[in-house]
Amino acid sequence: MMGDFLFSDEPQEAEKDLDLGTWKVIIVDDEPEVHAVTKLALSDFEFQNKRIEFISAYSGAQAKEVIAEHKDAAIVLLDVVMETDDAGLQVAKFIREDVKNNHIRIILRTGQPGQAPERQVIINYDINDYKSKTELTAQKLFTVIMSSLRSYRDIIAIEQSRLGLEKIITASRDIFSSHSIDQFIDGVMQQLTSILGTAEKAMYATSLVATNHPEEENNKKLIICSGAGDFEQSEGRRIEDIFNHDQLKACNEALINKSIVYKDHYLFAYCSSEFNHNAILFVSGIACQLSDTQRNLIEIFAQNVQQAFENVQLQSEIEQTQQELVFRLSEAVEQRSAETGNHVKRVAHICYVLAVGYGLSKAKAELVRLASPLHDVGKVGIPDAILNKPAKLTPQEWEVMKTHTDKGFTILKDSRREIVNTGAIIAQEHHEKWDGSGYPKGLKGEEINIFGRIVALADVYDALRHKRCYKKPWTVQDVADEINKQKGLHFDPKLVDVFNDSLEELETVLSRYPDTYSI
Repeated sequence: MMGDFLFSDEPQEAEKDLDLGTWKVIIVDDEPEVHAVTKLALSDFEFQNKRIEFISAYSGAQAKEVIAEHKDAAIVLLDVVMETDDAGLQVAKFIREDVKNNHIRIILRTGQPGQAPERQVIINYDINDYKSKTELTAQKLFTVIMSSLRSYRDIIAIEQSRLGLEKIITASRDIFSSHSIDQFIDGVMQQLTSILGTAEKAMYATSLVATNHPEEENNKKLIICSGAGDFEQSEGRRIEDIFNHDQLKACNEALINKSIVYKDHYLFAYCSSEFNHNAILFVSGIACQLSDTQRNLIEIFAQNVQQAFENVQLQSEIEQTQQELVFRLSEAVEQRSAETGNHVKRVAHICYVLAVGYGLSKAKAELVRLASPLHDVGKVGIPDAILNKPAKLTPQEWEVMKTHTDKGFTILKDSRREIVNTGAIIAQEHHEKWDGSGYPKGLKGEEINIFGRIVALADVYDALRHKRCYKKPWTVQDVADEINKQKGLHFDPKLVDVFNDSLEELETVLSRYPDTYSI
């Protein structure tokens, strides 16, 4: 970014020592004297505390190389007639059409205006000024350079604002699509790093965090909810335990004045909230000098980030409540069949492992994890005498038992919630078999939804490994042998391969959620 947009809160004496950069001006002319005179005339030129850096090219071909190399040049003083009569015009065309640099200001200078009539050149080429060398006195050269730099400055400012707006739109999309607090904070940090160019450390603290200390909630203590860099391991800690005296002073200043405090290489930004929750965004490792655009973007973040945080937290709370209701409903169903509720927990995590191993996206794997506990919800419609019968079911009883798939589908179908709709599919299809011999529809191969295929294997694996009213638990080897025997018959062959590769991880899931009785 150009230094003329930078400003500092430091005293005026310190500003004189700052290196604010230069304005790059490319001189393109085949006469060395023109270069020397131009540099002499502008030797003391200064605009917004920045001097001119001259770059020389002595032909159209050389000019193209220089322009391609210095894309941040502000002005090109371009001779028309050099190695050819229209060499300068070809360079102008190269700048706009080949390099696609629409920022640099092109000032044509010619000693033979008759060969390139001004009106024709202005109409046919995207140039910004046209001067005859004979009329371009030192004063007029100063004037044209000053006006061109002002134009260039404004164009860059507009471009930075446009890019900043794009970043805000992108940030809003990414941040508000987050499904967890961690994702939200990561999104904020990534976007701030993009806007500021660098950020060594970043931290977001808010009073809208549940703690184990009620007095802290009443006093609205700021608790770090997430961070990057040195703050990655600071979640849950109070800011008083993290910052030094000067940083805490700056933080309190931002809170009291509801503002943004810039100090040294860091900032504290107060984040507003319609629910009156205090929140602070801290970023370190930033440049001492920030452009107007960067500061404006930080202000926008500060104004909206807490509202976004609260929305994401509310969404997360709703999703967690939905998940808990699903598990509790599923546990109630399993308890009717004399099984512990941990069966549905194990099946859920087994499904996730199989789904990821199968190649499904994390979103799809998470969906089957959340929906799989509903696979036997239809058993609420099965009589206890059949559900808990310790002996083998009669053919008539087996036909009744098989209806739990359609009953579950009927209970869950037509929901506007993706988890419930997925649960309906799973409830109906988790007893279908790869070879078409399953029920209720006799679906075959990939006619069976992948979610149904995954739950089928997960359910059988967990059921065989645990005690039931009608059987004793099987050993790991016996279960693995049986599942491999059913490869291509009961189960999707690819899923069986995933099962074999993941068996150690699946056994870890079983040990993590044991039944109330031992195997």
